[in-house]
Amino acid sequence: MNDPAWRKEFAKYSGNKDNESNGVSEARFRDYGFLRYWFRGVEKFAPWVRKIHFVSSGQKPEWLDTSNPKIHIVDHKDFIPEEFLPTYNSVVIERYMHRIPGLADHFVYFNDDFYIINHITPERFFRNGLPCDIAAFHPNPSWSQWYKRIKNNIRIINSHFDKKEVMERDHDKWFDPSYGSRARWNYLLKPYGKFVTLRTPHNAQPYLRSTFEEVWNVAGKELTATSVNRFRAVTDYTPELFRAWQICRGNFEPYNTYSDTKMFPLMIRPRQAAEAIRNQSYSLVCLNDNIHIRHYDKVMERIKEAFEHILPEKSGFES
Repeated sequence: MNDPAWRKEFAKYSGNKDNESNGVSEARFRDYGFLRYWFRGVEKFAPWVRKIHFVSSGQKPEWLDTSNPKIHIVDHKDFIPEEFLPTYNSVVIERYMHRIPGLADHFVYFNDDFYIINHITPERFFRNGLPCDIAAFHPNPSWSQWYKRIKNNIRIINSHFDKKEVMERDHDKWFDPSYGSRARWNYLLKPYGKFVTLRTPHNAQPYLRSTFEEVWNVAGKELTATSVNRFRAVTDYTPELFRAWQICRGNFEPYNTYSDTKMFPLMIRPRQAAEAIRNQSYSLVCLNDNIHIRHYDKVMERIKEAFEHILPEKSGFES
């Protein structure tokens, strides 16, 4: 984020630490101007979207036309309790999303590195009034800091759901043929009595607002206690808690979300990312930034050229 005032405040609380584990790498600051392509992608490829809640800690691009009736500018203070502000911990911000004023019960959460690059319908995210998702186990290494947080989620899941009952009740959803080989652990772990970590695809994630309310009703103590984590901590609970809760409740429709979505780490796959955008190879792509990207400016220019190829015209969100 290139806002000097924000960075000054950030430095005040972070002590100028440049530590990836705390999520304060320079790669999380910089902005190459791709956000306009997110808005262009929504307008061109998902015109059915009714409202965009644009969340920040008070910043917005100069080019963004906030008079567009589809845009709702949301400041952290509008939905996060004051005692936890300022926060630089994305999982704290995300756990309070259900408090955003005017948020629909059916909503899709986008991180700022996800883009729509091809035509997509509402049924990609919701069918029969339920979020589309993949229910598949994926045991993860305990040494990973991120997955330590995921395992915090699973402890709550196991305290409120019986795995055998859930999988028997929603057998067809857990063993949907569309998952393919990505569900192999479902078969291997079926006899095991407890939930283990689920696949956590980095994706544009559909949610029910009521799911957040339900989870807060049963785990509010834990979520409140860890909301003091101004930066990432191993005690965190992540948004996958709400996603896993939806799945265990059976409040989802089976869909292999990997089938039309691709994450490109720009450190190792910059050329493939640009080609995927230019050729519109997927519906959704994630462009994962990294401070160690070689020839950064050249890589970003190539990505920008690919976006301009498919989204050359200004959107109604640009002034």
